[in-house]
Amino acid sequence: MVNTILTIAVAIILLSIAITLIRFVIGKTSVDRVIAFDVMTVGSIAFIGILAYLTQRVIYLDVAIVYGLLGFLAVIIIAKYLEKSL
Repeated sequence: MVNTILTIAVAIILLSIAITLIRFVIGKTSVDRVIAFDVMTVGSIAFIGILAYLTQRVIYLDVAIVYGLLGFLAVIIIAKYLEKSL
């Protein structure tokens, strides 16, 4: 039962990442693209977390944590650049 629910969750996450990728490509402003990048990062972290549970590998959670930190820093750096204070 849990595996079925997680499989459905993976499908929804991948669908949301695909829709956000479209927004990333056709975004009108740089801010739209940065927000789309951040949403894709969060979706990817959720996907990695579910993958870690399904494969029973704890190391994937470490990867998700590092990816989350790098994604957060990337968004902050891009925001500072767009604000012209970097």
